[in-house]
Amino acid sequence: MSDILVLYYSHSGSIAELARHIARGIDSVPGAAARLRTVPKVAVVTAKAEPPVPESGAPYVTNADLAECIGMALGSPTRFGNMAAPMKHFLDGLSGEWFKGTLSGKPAAVFTSSATQHGGQESTLLSMMVPLLHHGMVMVGIPFTETRLSTTRSGGTPYGASHVAGPDNDQPLTDDEAQLAFALGQRLARIALKLRA
Repeated sequence: MSDILVLYYSHSGSIAELARHIARGIDSVPGAAARLRTVPKVAVVTAKAEPPVPESGAPYVTNADLAECIGMALGSPTRFGNMAAPMKHFLDGLSGEWFKGTLSGKPAAVFTSSATQHGGQESTLLSMMVPLLHHGMVMVGIPFTETRLSTTRSGGTPYGASHVAGPDNDQPLTDDEAQLAFALGQRLARIALKLRA
């Protein structure tokens, strides 16, 4: 099996849910397996250090995860049209991996969630692509051959999977959002396997 890293930061659970649907899409492709990982929170003032292993959910990502994967899906909530600080902090620390070319030539996809329909999803997805392009990754989006992309009344963009969580984070993923995330995982896995060959 060839692992595809599904790396995310989730504050309220929506991104973790999207990550699981992307992972299901990856796992549905013969020869591919999803490897779910997360990043720790960051704060201006640290009152208490994060445990070395999260108390629940996916383990924290390591540089070995980056080296061993044949592709990556990167997810973060939207923060004023940009990725959340914990994901940016992690990416900012990857100069050693950039220097070694660890991610160069591997395909990547991005996903996000926001409180509102116009909360900056597409700019967040585009901002997450920029460091991945600097690492030499090949970007994978959702093509309009996925018919739900043209009919969704919730999340989902050609730039990547997305979810509209609601102002109180109380809106579950719609069927369109879940299916588009699954389709993105499938597409990423198929392209990763082809590029590896």
